Amino acid sequence: MEVNNPDYTILIVDDVDANVLLLKLLISKAGYKTMTAFNGRDALDAVEKQKPDLILLDIMMPIMDGHEVAKKLKERPEYADIPIIFLSALNSTEDIVQGFRFGAADYVSKPFNKDELLTRINHQISLIEAKRIITRQTEELRKTILGRDKLYSVIAHDLRAPIASIRMVMEVLISEVKKESIGDDMFELLNMANRLTDDSFSLLDNLLKWTKSQTGRLNTVFQDNVDIMNMITGVVEVQRGVASLKNVRLNLLGSTNRSARIDIDMAKTSLRNLISNAIKFSYENSEIDVGIEEKEDKVLVYVRDHGTGISEDDQEKLFKPDSHFTSFGTDNEEGSGLGLLLCNEFVMRNGGTLRFTSKEGAGSTFTFDIPTIAKNE
Repeated sequence: MEVNNPDYTILIVDDVDANVLLLKLLISKAGYKTMTAFNGRDALDAVEKQKPDLILLDIMMPIMDGHEVAKKLKERPEYADIPIIFLSALNSTEDIVQGFRFGAADYVSKPFNKDELLTRINHQISLIEAKRIITRQTEELRKTILGRDKLYSVIAHDLRAPIASIRMVMEVLISEVKKESIGDDMFELLNMANRLTDDSFSLLDNLLKWTKSQTGRLNTVFQDNVDIMNMITGVVEVQRGVASLKNVRLNLLGSTNRSARIDIDMAKTSLRNLISNAIKFSYENSEIDVGIEEKEDKVLVYVRDHGTGISEDDQEKLFKPDSHFTSFGTDNEEGSGLGLLLCNEFVMRNGGTLRFTSKEGAGSTFTFDIPTIAKNE
């Protein structure tokens, strides 16, 4: 780290003219700008007129000694960060300790060695420079993150509505258009367009929610007495249409009559993303099971596929935001890597835990639990 000495100003405070002149000559020769004061009161006035970067402060002075000057400066937030090097003939352990109690950054005994003094000055200036670099870079990073989050939010929010409309149009076309009326190739293209539209909508929805989550703007809104079975059935019915585009059968196994106090949108998003992932990594003409099991005070919901599975190395990356893990599906479907991260966060926000087991080449099972409220019989 290079320090440009002329960028820094050092205030020299001493009641002996000769000492001030000597220090000024020495410090100016090293390239620093200097200010001078001959007593404590003048030192405080000088600091108010032009805040220095470092203060060389004598202790034994008339009107106001160095300790009092240091104390008054440290009491002022705008000056408390100015490092102070005490210069004094008082060099007992007690005097040195007292100097540090008053906020000294360093202590040099008189008579001083010029090389030692410059080394200590350079060290303090280097610390100031490092702090300024960190502060500047932190501010730049903050602005970059704000800009990124705003961009993500705008993209996701502004595109979500039109993509949702296109998605509904595609679903109507798929349900109304007959294969024999347009031919196999055109019908396959229509199916592909429908699947891509659905994937794009899911990506934008996840992106919007992830951005809100990371910027602290996503609130958990709990709803009382949510019918768990009704919620799961609704998600599965919608996802069956998506699965059918890949000739994948979606089974719903088990049932429950319990209710829960949860954020229903987060719960639906979690289940939808788990099913979407299962579809993505399933082969054509395979099956996916969505199962429900009741435990003492919770309901377990699992999504089991018989697709590609996840390698042991990749399993360690799943819930780590910094790894940004994603991979292509069995039909070269792309992903953002946000789905599982959202699932994990949303499940935890609702008092549950997301777990999984997977074997490469044999499929995966993702399970999360929902704390429940027993219904009155």
